[in-house]
Amino acid sequence: MPYAQVNDLNMYYEIHGEGEPVVLNNGGGGTAKSQEQRIRFLSPEYRVIAFDARGTGRTDSPDTPHTMETFADDLAGLLKELGIHSAHVFGESFGSGVAQFFVLNYPEMVRSLILASSNLGMGDQEHNPPSRESMDFQEQMETMSPEERAEAQIRLFVTQEYIDNNPDYIRKRMERMAKSASRRRPNRQMQAATPTSTYDRLPEIKAPTLVVHGEVDRIFSVNGARILAERIPNAELVTFPDTGHLLLEAGDKLYKVMLDFLKRNSQKYRSVNNEHRRE
Repeated sequence: MPYAQVNDLNMYYEIHGEGEPVVLNNGGGGTAKSQEQRIRFLSPEYRVIAFDARGTGRTDSPDTPHTMETFADDLAGLLKELGIHSAHVFGESFGSGVAQFFVLNYPEMVRSLILASSNLGMGDQEHNPPSRESMDFQEQMETMSPEERAEAQIRLFVTQEYIDNNPDYIRKRMERMAKSASRRRPNRQMQAATPTSTYDRLPEIKAPTLVVHGEVDRIFSVNGARILAERIPNAELVTFPDTGHLLLEAGDKLYKVMLDFLKRNSQKYRSVNNEHRRE
């Protein structure tokens, strides 16, 4: 199993495919395994880096205070350890918050940025606060069994229609979530996320940016995606109707949008680099 020594921890990572690097930042509690579908779609054309963030999966969980900058610093350390000077950066949910802090603190390392199911950083209480349902779940989750927690999360993350139409997949997903919850470590990610906001700094982002969001997301309102797209210069916004927080309902449409964006910005990046070499 590949590990990299990053800052104060051993970080587990995977690399799939060849080509320009695309790094995937997980949602809260997610691991490299959570990215299997995205790896399958992207790795035929890109070098895809997936990893377990600190406190999750096979990566160390140091008993120290974490901030969003901590996770951004870890990502920078991992890429440097792998000899990657810059990459296309994808982040979903919590990972989109990490991606925002990463591009703000390490702009030279970001070729392009994809923010999925995002808030403004993570804990913006003023411009796009988390839904009441999400807050209620956070308050109650410590008293739930792993199975109850997994079911409650799925009902927040996915539309009822998708649940009804995909019972086998939902059952397997819930089993995996319950297994993960049963060995859950102290939730450093939630501590890092509350409260943080990137609202004031979003206009600093110069990397080409794509914002994708489900129109019936019950965790972070689609309004947050609209604010991101308005405040990040020249950002593109794509929303998917009847689609929840995990974007499962969007199916292949999501990956077609992502691949189109990556291809366009891969070409731009190569053109700019060639110009710099000639100079």
